[in-house]
This record gives sequence, structure tokens and C-alpha cells, in this order.
Amino acid sequence: MDTIEERLARELKININQVKSVIEMIDGGNTVPFIARYRKEVTGGLDDIVLRNLAERLIYVRNLDERKQDVIRLIEEQGKLTVELKESILKSETLTEVEDLYRPYKAKKRTRATMATEKGLKPLAEVIFSGKFKGDIKTYAAEFINEEKAVTTIEEALQGAQDIISEMISDEAEYRKWMRSLLQREGIIETKGSSSEPTPFEMYYEYKEAVRSIPSHRILAINRGEKEKVLSVKILVDMEKFITYLKVKCLKGNAETDKYIEESVKDTLKRLIYPSIEREIRSQLSDIGEAGAIDVFKANLKALLMQSPIKGMNVLGYDPGFRTGCKIAVLDDTGKLLEFATVYATTSAHEVENSVKTLKNLVVKHKVGVISLGNGTASRESEEVIARVIKEVKEENGIELYYVIVSEAGASVYSASELASKEYPDINVSIRGAISIGRRLQDPLAELVKIDPKSIGVGQYQHDVTPKNLDESLKGIVEDCVNAVGVDLNMATPSLLSYISGINSTLAQNIVIYRDENGRFKSRKELLKVKRLGGKAFEQCAGFLRVMESKEPLDNTSVHPESYDAAKGLLEILGYTVEDLKKNRLIDIDSRVLTVGLATLAEKLNIGVPTLMDIVKEIKKPGRDPREELPKPILKTGVIDIKQLKPDMQLTGTVRNVSDFGAFVDIGVHQDGLVHISQLSDRFIKHPLDVVSVGDIVEVKVLEVDEKRKRISLTMKGIN
Repeated sequence: MDTIEERLARELKININQVKSVIEMIDGGNTVPFIARYRKEVTGGLDDIVLRNLAERLIYVRNLDERKQDVIRLIEEQGKLTVELKESILKSETLTEVEDLYRPYKAKKRTRATMATEKGLKPLAEVIFSGKFKGDIKTYAAEFINEEKAVTTIEEALQGAQDIISEMISDEAEYRKWMRSLLQREGIIETKGSSSEPTPFEMYYEYKEAVRSIPSHRILAINRGEKEKVLSVKILVDMEKFITYLKVKCLKGNAETDKYIEESVKDTLKRLIYPSIEREIRSQLSDIGEAGAIDVFKANLKALLMQSPIKGMNVLGYDPGFRTGCKIAVLDDTGKLLEFATVYATTSAHEVENSVKTLKNLVVKHKVGVISLGNGTASRESEEVIARVIKEVKEENGIELYYVIVSEAGASVYSASELASKEYPDINVSIRGAISIGRRLQDPLAELVKIDPKSIGVGQYQHDVTPKNLDESLKGIVEDCVNAVGVDLNMATPSLLSYISGINSTLAQNIVIYRDENGRFKSRKELLKVKRLGGKAFEQCAGFLRVMESKEPLDNTSVHPESYDAAKGLLEILGYTVEDLKKNRLIDIDSRVLTVGLATLAEKLNIGVPTLMDIVKEIKKPGRDPREELPKPILKTGVIDIKQLKPDMQLTGTVRNVSDFGAFVDIGVHQDGLVHISQLSDRFIKHPLDVVSVGDIVEVKVLEVDEKRKRISLTMKGIN
């Protein structure tokens, strides 16, 4: 029997020593981001995705082992545990297998079989099921007539015995496993509509698909349709195969008793086994659908959070609206609110003129470089006003102004939150939304971590997924992103700090309280003065926190304090000084490292090559933001109307969302176009995420435009 380490190594296809090392570190209180970044020599360079999968599977396997021990104990307490049964339980690789083996020994609610057992019919059932009875079974059954126990006829006695046999067959783990496997391989999921009215589930009104190949998004769509009572769902299979299998397993070749066993086979299949297994398969499909939805959401969320920030520009956040007007917030290049206003860009011509005038004044007054426009209600009308502002400020003031459309999903959630109230206690809720829209262009990561990931709008059926599973997975993605980028210790909000390795919400608050009481942090070491932040927490978090004001230049890099001596030793060997590091004069460091050799340097400094390479990368550019290497958002100056779109027109767009069936691309017409999976590439692809990610800048061609339904079909095939 495999150990936990052996099983995880086999499942994840990694070395068992790597697995043992990671488990030891996780059990020692180390976080996944810390292990991924600062223990590469120990893990063999496993990335955060593999490490997180390992951590999640470790929890599952440990829970499985715990359940195995519980089941063994419970059966042993009944005096029914055999060596063979114990071995089967210990060899089980899933919770389903364990529960199948436990089923015969589990306390049951009152069933037809338990009632028949109470009537004393168990011996009759056992005699029939053994197939060894000789003689007239009805004569034998007559001995079980007992009016006190409500067994008044031979037929009632035989029926009760058959009920017991039905349950005995249903409880057999081997049979259930075989039939479950057949249903997984050959089952057909069939859906029928319960209404003739048009609904989002029309395609499933008369629909069939193989269980083994139905994609996750269709599983969740069918589940939702069933939940809303629009669809009825069942799984079809050739029942004769089940009956034949059970006959082979259960009939004993005794004509006198087999006819009763055969009746029990049909009964148990219809009443007990098939409904139970069908529910299990539906549950498994739902798990597959959830896992697929979570994987897509995780990939989209990571791409969104890691989008390149627009730095060094004052930004005008623009939250469009009809009835209550468009809310405007002007932010400096650090995200500080400079001024706010409300304009009415969608009403009368007079109000539009006033809106243009107000916006131009704000742009000139605050030297705004880019407008961050939310993509919600009235976005289309606002674009026309913004395009005019861009044109006029260039003509009148020589100012180069651009705009970017950003997703405003979650802005209203943030603006009404307790966090927003603390950040802007004297600012109207609606203005807070505009601030969020502006800031998410300046630093998507820092702003979006304030919002529940489910509200960010890049998921696929996320509201149909078990909240606990989704929350845990998304929290891990946010942690990985925040720690990959790093955080300015003197600027970070508690919500951002709480995602840093080793820092919980209490420590995050304590850090901010310390900063408020004592002024800006002057070094990483000063963290140790924060209430309840001890040595272990410091070890886990220090490398991910930047202190730009520190006299120690390494405090503004992701070099961990434990490697400071090695980093300074490296500078000395390569002929640099600390002053060179401070003034960013290490331009030729790569060639100097190459001259000495990585292996030689690592040996001299007594560190691993992966750590050495990370140190070189960091000191080469202190304060480096890995997102700066990614494509910048498209800066726009004009507007395209959906009416202008024609087939074969080639455009540049931004991927806003990715699902199992394709990618939604913003091409600047307010309505995102769909690039179906079949149109994403000239080669075969298994999933859209193999080709595109949220935030990607892509070239697309228009296939078809349906103005009435506001649907745009795009292709990425055959692009010049």
C-alpha cells in the first residue's frame, strides 16, 4: 500500500523526495508563496501552481486516511472486521470506495429490508441467496409465518426475504463499483425542457450527450436549468447489461431459489442501486463542472490581477451612469484623490456641452494623462464625450490624452463596503466607485484585492459553485499574485497586506496601526517591532515587503534578509560596491556573472544556483515590478460604433474573459465580441486558455454582426 508521499508523487508526477520536503515545510508552518520563492533548492524548483495542488491534495489524502481509520474502527466495534475487508479499505483511493465498503455495516434508516429483518426473515433470505436449498422453498417459507410479527402468508414471507436480498445485493461494493464504471463509460445524460417558452436553456430542451465527454460548462448549465425547474435531467444506459451482470454474480444455478433472486436483482436495480449510482454520477459530474469552472476562474483572475499597471500618470476615473450622472474622480500618480465631480454626459445637448467643459478643465488643471472608463451602463454614450474631450484638449492645449475601458465589475461592491468607508469616510458612495475604476488602471492588483473575487466578473458559472471550494481556490490565486509582485510596506492597505505570506488580517491591521503611530517604516527589520509579529511571521513575509526609504537597498528588492550576506558577497566578488547597487549601476552584471560562472559563485557564497539567479535578477533592477514586462492596456483616442463593423474588418482588442467555449474580446464598441474556441487558432486546441488569457492584446477579424441581439462573432484565424 502506498504511503501519502508515494501517492502524491505518483499523482503529481514529481520526485518523492520533493514531496517529502514540501510536506515537511508545510507542516512546519511555511506558506506556499514562501516555499515557491525562497526554498527552490529544497523543492527542486517546483512552482506555486504545483505546490498549491500538492497542498490541496495533501489535505484530501489525509482526510481520506482519517476516514479509513474511522471506518475500520466502526466495523471493528461491530465485531465484523476481517483481514480482507481491512486490506480493501486501506487500499481504497477515493472516499467513494471507502463508503461502498462501509455501506453494509452502516446504521440504516428503516427500510423494507430492515423491517423484514425485524420480522425474523433474515434466515430465509440467506437460505435463498445461498442457492444451496433443496426441496420446496414455499414449504420452508411457511415456517416463518408469524402473525405477531405481521407475516401472515407464505407470499409475505418470501417478499420480505426478497427485500433483504435486494439490499444485500445493493450493499455489495464490487457490484456498485462495476456498475458505476459502466455508467461513467456508457451513460448518456438526457435533458428535456419543461416549458415551451424561450429561456437561456433552450438548447437543452431536447438534448443528449455522453457522460464521459460532457464539458464542465454544460454540466453547470444543465444543473442550473434543473434547479430553476426549466429542465428535467436523467442518465440513460443499457439496463440489460446491469441485469446480465448481476445475474451472473448472484444466480446460483438452483431453479428453486434463482427465480426469487432474479426478482430481487430487478428490484434492487430499479429501486436501490440505479437511483443511488445515478445520484453519485450526477454528483461527480457536478464536481467536475465545479473544478472546471474554478480552474477557468483561477486562470482569468490571475491574468486580471497580473495586468500591467499604468504608472507615472495622473488618472481620471470615470464611472458612467444615466439617471444620477457620471461620477468623476481625479487621482494623482500614487492613487491619491485630487478632485471629484459629477457630469451629465447622456442627457440634453446643453448638459453634454457642460460635461465636455468640466472634463477638459479637470484634465488641464490636474495634468491628466489617461481616462479610466468603466464599461457599465452609459459607457457607450460616455465614450463619445471622452473622444471629443481628447480631440479638443489636444487642439486647444497640446495635451496628449488617452482613455482605456476597464471592467467596473465589483466597483459598486467595493464602494459600499466597510473598507471603502474607512478609506474614504467623507466621500459619497458613488464617487468611491469612480475612485476604484481609476485605481484599477493604475494598479489592478492593489485595487482588486479589496473586492470579493466572485464579484470581479471573470468567472464561468461561479455562482453555481460551492462557495467554500471557490473561496479557498481564489484566495490561493490572490496570495500567489500579491506575493509575486510584492508590496510597498509604507503604502499597502490592510486588505493587500493580509494576502502577504505569513500575515493574517490581525497582523495586517497591526502593521498599519504601527505605521500610523510611528510614521513610515525605515527598514524591514522594523517589522519585528509590530505587535504579535514574531520571528516565524517575519521569515515568511519579509521578502515580499518593500521599503523604498530604507538605507539598506536590498530592502527594496525581493532578496530575502536571510540572503543579504550572500548578495553583498556577490557584489564584492563581482567588483561592485553597495553604492553601485543604490545608484542602479549594475548594468553589466550578467556578463560579470558569466565570466566567473554560476556554479563557482554559488559555491563561494554557499548558496544554491536558483537562489543565486534570483539574487542577480533582483539586484540588477531594485524595485522591479514583474508586471511591467507584460503588455500595457490599449490606450484609445477614438470611438467605433457597432454599425461600423463589417465582416472581414480587422481590429485590435483586449481579452476580457475566457470560458470553456471561447474568449470575449473588447474591440471598442461597448459590446464584447466572442471568439469561439473553433476560431481561436488554426491548430486544434483543447481549451481557450491554451491560446489566450484575460488582458491579452489580440488581433481579430469580424465574422458576423447581429445588431439586434448585440452579438459580435470574431475570429483569430487567418490574421495577417
